Amino acid sequence: MTDFPESEPEHTTPGAFSRRRLLGVAGVGAIAAVGVGAIDVARRADKDLQNPPVTVVADASFHGEHQAGIITPAQDRLHFAAFDITTDSRAELIALLKAWTDAAVEMTEGVPVGGDETPLPYDSPPADSGEALGLPASKLTLTFGFGPTMFEKDGKDRFDLLSKKPKALRELPHFASDNLDPAKSNGDLCIQACADDPQVAVHAIRNLARIGFGTVAMRWAQLGFGRTSSTSTAQSTPRNLLGFKDGTANLKSEHGADIKEFVWVQPGVDPAADWLAHGSFLVCRRINMQIEPWDRTSLREQENLIGRDRAHGAPLSGGKEFTEPNFTIAGTDGPLIGLDAHIRLAHPDFNNGTKMLRRGYNFTDGSDALGRLDAGLFFIAYVSDPDTHYIPMQSKLSAKDGLMEYLEHTGSGIFAVPPGIAKGEYVGQSLFT
Repeated sequence: MTDFPESEPEHTTPGAFSRRRLLGVAGVGAIAAVGVGAIDVARRADKDLQNPPVTVVADASFHGEHQAGIITPAQDRLHFAAFDITTDSRAELIALLKAWTDAAVEMTEGVPVGGDETPLPYDSPPADSGEALGLPASKLTLTFGFGPTMFEKDGKDRFDLLSKKPKALRELPHFASDNLDPAKSNGDLCIQACADDPQVAVHAIRNLARIGFGTVAMRWAQLGFGRTSSTSTAQSTPRNLLGFKDGTANLKSEHGADIKEFVWVQPGVDPAADWLAHGSFLVCRRINMQIEPWDRTSLREQENLIGRDRAHGAPLSGGKEFTEPNFTIAGTDGPLIGLDAHIRLAHPDFNNGTKMLRRGYNFTDGSDALGRLDAGLFFIAYVSDPDTHYIPMQSKLSAKDGLMEYLEHTGSGIFAVPPGIAKGEYVGQSLFT
């Protein structure tokens, strides 16, 4: 797990998207009330960090060439939500995206939705749900994506968008380790909310869901805590719930050439979907860990399965955390880094040079029916082409990675993430114009 692979007509229905009328969202509140979890993964600064720290911006602007929340330094908390579109109206969908954009700008600036804490008139529902009043923005980023079924569902061109559907945007194939729950997979739209305060992240999704009531319905959601990847060289490498450092070889925002190649969709690559240029593809996977069997496994076996030592994250071939693994050194029973070791199977040398930028999070959702911890990794990766930069690697890991004895993929999704939003524009405007 150490190397797991940013002119249509307005909707004219009277009162449409008035934030004073948004009611009937008890289901959203129930989802938001799910506990983030009692596990607090301890971290310490990585003394072996070889890349020199750089100055990074503390808060990311909602506007820019790329959406925030991709190469932004990863925050500590996540609330991820996928939605199904319940309207057949293209104009209503556009109106929703405009309303979401306005609210996202306000919340990422630490301003209540609607701009005022007190509604006018006083007898109407508040525009903002209120639980984040008085809290800072906490580096909140909101990242929006479009699923395959927003373009086509049951053979139907839903919003006159099918001709612009990216070639690579289709449901992920079934992998050998999959035991997917349809109720925790896919969706027409997704929103990734990341912040350093869990209440701020939950507040963001709650309010965007309120705004969408009547046009979208929440399909599933996932809370995450304790980032499992670093997206900046200024960040130390965190640990996942298996106890190992995660994301040592992750792409960082400072790796400009690799970010351009492996994260951002380039103009002209898919002419029909040129609206996606400077955007990306988001792959998410809910990966349950078999915590109890893992905790009864010897440290030697754990390190052999990962290919790194647990204490410092150094490859078993020697050196420090960021030392390049040497896969040719022989041990007593074969290669020192085993043929089924995770870092071997995920390494660029064995995947046509492929690298990924991951923004995963730990999760724990209580216990299952057998009393085992329902916990693991909510894996998120941003890739410029899932057909070459994710699917081949995951196919190999699912079939050959020794860790798969302790992992079960229970949720899955893929979304096209539009490019950044300029001031005065709305999320996904390049798709609809």
